[in-house]
Amino acid sequence: MNFDERKLPAASANMAALNCIDLSDSDIQKSVSLLRQACLDSGFFYVVNHGIRPEFMDEVFSQSKRFFSLLLDEKMKLLRNEKNRGYTPLLDEHLDPVNQIHGDYKEGYYIGVEVPEDDPQAEKPFHGPNLWPTADILPGWRETMERYHREALEVARAVARIIALALDLDGNFFDQSEMLGDPIAILRLLHYEGKISEPERGIYGAGAHSDFGLLTLLATDDVIGLQICKGKHVEPQIWEYVSPVKGFPPITCGAYLVQRYEDTHADLSS
Repeated sequence: MNFDERKLPAASANMAALNCIDLSDSDIQKSVSLLRQACLDSGFFYVVNHGIRPEFMDEVFSQSKRFFSLLLDEKMKLLRNEKNRGYTPLLDEHLDPVNQIHGDYKEGYYIGVEVPEDDPQAEKPFHGPNLWPTADILPGWRETMERYHREALEVARAVARIIALALDLDGNFFDQSEMLGDPIAILRLLHYEGKISEPERGIYGAGAHSDFGLLTLLATDDVIGLQICKGKHVEPQIWEYVSPVKGFPPITCGAYLVQRYEDTHADLSS
């Protein structure tokens, strides 16, 4: 489906107003205050001046598109394994089984911290070698994704230091080895197929869900689709669109750390 055939939110659609955390701002208390307010409100906020160059972000998206443009037979050779590494096909994941009639209209690719197969650490859950497309099919793909994984992890550590301060902890609290010092950090590429979401029929690009872990860094393209719900347990639920900001990924934090209800979000993009 071509982009101009997709249904975009109406002008009257609810749009979320999110705080913006500037990682280059020397006024750390300002960032702490904005983050604390965001976590008590919705669990989502923008992060800008995070250090990942826009040109490199464009390269990551380009390389991601190259993979998802491969024939299905090629992608299925890299099917997700027991270590949660590799490809997940269309409809494979079912995030909201209560309200969805089938799986999500998206395909994905999981990349984690690279651990050699002969390393004792590889015996631990979610640890091990990644699955990579061969260089003859996608030259430079692995190098791009490994670099992005490293740079995104540094952004996560920077945000986690602000979270620590917002909790009146030492700024390096989350740098401990059992946390972000030696993390289970997953880079997940997502591609949404052209199917239009129809919530009234139980059809979603990605069903409503709350993420696991401490942080999700969500870098998006310019297609509006992400929605957040500030009151998971409130009826009726009110869903708001998150406007994409090119080059500056919106980030959701581990809201349970600041004693608020879990955030819930869904992706209705096509």
